[in-house]
Amino acid sequence: MWTTLLLIAAIIIGIFGVIRIVRGDLVVGIILIVVALLVGPGGVSILS
Repeated sequence: MWTTLLLIAAIIIGIFGVIRIVRGDLVVGIILIVVALLVGPGGVSILS
């Protein structure tokens, strides 16, 4: 169950990161994408 919630959170954060980059806020967009990668399925082992 936690894996699914983390995956959904990672997708949402990643989408917000792409939106920020498109709007011109490059630094915040990159930070959000990195956070999404850490939270996502590959990051589950990091968080647990």
